[in-house]
Amino acid sequence: MENSAAHLTRRKPKKPKKKWKKPLIIILSLLIVLGGIGFIYQKQLVVLAFNLFASGTVKEALDDSYKAAGDKDAPVVQHTDPFSLLLLGIDQRDNEPSRSDTIIYSVVRPEDNKVLLLSIPRDSYTEIVGRDVKSKINSAYAHGEAKMAMDTVEKLLENKVDFYAAINFHGLKDIVDAVGGVELPIKKDIENKSKAHEKLFVQANKPIYNGEEALGYVRYREDSDFNRTMRHRIFLNSFMNRAMEVKNLTKIPDIIKIAGSNFTTNMKSDFIVNFAESLYMKDSIPTISNYMLKGDGKMRSGTWYYDLSDEDLTYVRGMIKSWLDPNTTQLIEPESDDKKEGTESSTQDSITQTEN
Repeated sequence: MENSAAHLTRRKPKKPKKKWKKPLIIILSLLIVLGGIGFIYQKQLVVLAFNLFASGTVKEALDDSYKAAGDKDAPVVQHTDPFSLLLLGIDQRDNEPSRSDTIIYSVVRPEDNKVLLLSIPRDSYTEIVGRDVKSKINSAYAHGEAKMAMDTVEKLLENKVDFYAAINFHGLKDIVDAVGGVELPIKKDIENKSKAHEKLFVQANKPIYNGEEALGYVRYREDSDFNRTMRHRIFLNSFMNRAMEVKNLTKIPDIIKIAGSNFTTNMKSDFIVNFAESLYMKDSIPTISNYMLKGDGKMRSGTWYYDLSDEDLTYVRGMIKSWLDPNTTQLIEPESDDKKEGTESSTQDSITQTEN
């Protein structure tokens, strides 16, 4: 009976407590808190990661791309001060000199988070500084590379050119692919039909365009220089938006490596990195204002030139001056192309232009 009673009063063994519940809740709580911090300070964390893991690689690649503009010394500019940058798209083809197919004079105002992009038609008839001749402005790079291009643009616009950045279009395709393509507002198929031009075809209404298609978009030459230059500015805007996406920031070192020998600039690597960091830390991407110099097309000795309007040049020179002045509180904003459209001859599209 004693054993029986003992059996009846014996308690059932307790199941072990699930000790993992509390630590799991703590871990989940920490993840939520850290996730919230990561969301709030996402930009700071990205910059921290960049500085820890990628800045050395980027600076090394940028140092390789550094090329002085002849004997022209680059100014000492703080990355927060307004500065001017001449963007040159070099479209070198077989058996042709390296002309600057795209010429965009830009003014960057870091404190205001604003950028002015002023497109200069490549066929603009002007004095080529250093050659003492008047010709197409895109010939300046062919004869004297960045220095002659900078000097020529400075004389034309009567405002300083602090820096230049030149990229060969051959490097554009891989760079666009590196960021997963770009969005482009192509409403009609783009196709070169002239036998004098290389074949290209870009389909309309695609959500994303790869590098080959983007290259075709900027190289298409069977409409006016006005439209072509507009496409160049649209591409720049689209690419910058794509590159600034968080998912693509980690690809910046790869992009710079891809650019490699296709990219040259007289901006020092530290300046570029500091400026890029300050740009990224803004609450939004820069506000970009666009404008294109206006004028009339004219044939001279069988060659097509673009005569710039003196009135428009005066207007643009004043606008640039206001943007470069750090004390300017009321910038002269460019009028829209629709409001200030030039009188470019409609016959230009039907003329096979002589590349000169």
